[in-house]
Amino acid sequence: MKKPYKKPNPGDRVEIRINNKTEQGTLLDSYDSSVLLLKLDNGYNIGFNKKDISELKIVEKAKEDKKEKDENEKEFKQSGQKPIIDIILTGGTIASKLDSKTGGVKPLTSAYEFFKTYPEIFEIADIRIKNPFMKWSENMHSGDWMRIAREVGKSLNDKDVKGVIVSHGTDFLHYTGAALSFMLKDLNKPVVLTYSQRSSDRGSSDTHLNLVCSAYAALSDIAEVMLVGHGSINDDFCYALQGNKSRKMHTSRRDTFKPINCKPYAKIFANGKIDLIRNDYNKRNKNKVKIDAVFEPRVALIKFYPGQDPKILDYYRKKGYKGLIIEFAGLGQIASEGKFNFIPELKKVIDKGMIVCATAQTVFGRLDPYVYESARRIAETGVIYLSDMLSETAFVKLGWVLAHKEYRGKVMAKHYMLQNINKEFNERLGEEFLE
Repeated sequence: MKKPYKKPNPGDRVEIRINNKTEQGTLLDSYDSSVLLLKLDNGYNIGFNKKDISELKIVEKAKEDKKEKDENEKEFKQSGQKPIIDIILTGGTIASKLDSKTGGVKPLTSAYEFFKTYPEIFEIADIRIKNPFMKWSENMHSGDWMRIAREVGKSLNDKDVKGVIVSHGTDFLHYTGAALSFMLKDLNKPVVLTYSQRSSDRGSSDTHLNLVCSAYAALSDIAEVMLVGHGSINDDFCYALQGNKSRKMHTSRRDTFKPINCKPYAKIFANGKIDLIRNDYNKRNKNKVKIDAVFEPRVALIKFYPGQDPKILDYYRKKGYKGLIIEFAGLGQIASEGKFNFIPELKKVIDKGMIVCATAQTVFGRLDPYVYESARRIAETGVIYLSDMLSETAFVKLGWVLAHKEYRGKVMAKHYMLQNINKEFNERLGEEFLE
């Protein structure tokens, strides 16, 4: 005979007995009235058929909404003794917390909520929270990059601010990193973009170490746009990576971001120790940052594949696109003979004013149009070979370049696309970069 049990509420910590085994977790709202949904301590959600539950007891009641509201309405005061870091929340797992009623996450939008979730960084600095918007990164667009650049620029030009941290979703973080590297000129302080692959309520969360390391990076002398996050799958250190030469390389690993065709700026530890790896960084200074937050949205990034119809180029031209980034194969190849020969179409759209640039599908390495005869013929059409520049960085740079009216002609656009504005190009690479 099943024992009757008091009905728990979402957010309560409960223990159930099912098939002579016990499970503990946080009760979540369930859309199926026949299923009891729990978030386990390992971070995963699991559903149980209520008919199979022989016993349920409430281990701990959830905090009442009114109490939580009262706490969040308390004035949160700065110490006045620590350096100030502005944290700009734009979304992503790192700027969210578990909603015990839904099992999903909801945004952290106040300094007090941030303190309750991540108290460690408040021991390092006085934190000011800015919240221009909250979006998953797949929903962002160039308008959001410009808005972030303007917010970051304001903070950098505030004499009381020592550095800036931007919270961001992982999937398209490297696009924003690239955008800030072009939109913020004469950088004077560190700009740190950070993230979380796993939410703060999970035991394996990468959030706390990433934020602590980001705070130390924001107080460092490295006045660059950086991505800061786990350097390995363990909680041992973070890397500070160049914002326009880094890429998400794994769907779920905590050390998902890797430097591409360059080395990290530094290795950062939770105790504040910073081991510099490169010395070619811009140092902290007293410049006034210039905000050049512009973008031409009529650019596209496409990947060449075998059998691709070269008429795709004319499709974009007719749609009014001003420029294309095409990921080429190998050292810079694309179909150059037969039914799918791209050369005539490339020449046609370039002659009509479209800017076409080539990047490498391989991610690592660089393009060289002078090795193969076919690539030489392709280069003669006017395609701009972008050496070792990342495709995502190239896309952002092209949109930024073409947003300046004075750069739009073929000659000027080529000049600026090949100009090393913020270390987006490297000198010839050695084997140490091909990890």
